[in-house]
Amino acid sequence: MVCFRFEGAEVKAVAGQSVGVALWAAGIRTLGRNPCDGTPRGMHCAMGSCQECVVVIDGARIEACRVVARDGLVVTAG
Repeated sequence: MVCFRFEGAEVKAVAGQSVGVALWAAGIRTLGRNPCDGTPRGMHCAMGSCQECVVVIDGARIEACRVVARDGLVVTAG
């Protein structure tokens, strides 16, 4: 198991899981908001094509489904 933080809360993940899958498994569905209308954004394709799961990981905007979870990551809503 590995642990990272999303919006200040600790999230546990199975080693090798993506950040997106770990968040989904933890019951976290909203990863950000649409900048135009404020609707929630979250996992959609789970393979990096749609960019719906964009978050900020250690200061960089990236799709949550494309980053392997590891200890100490700091993730915030995108």
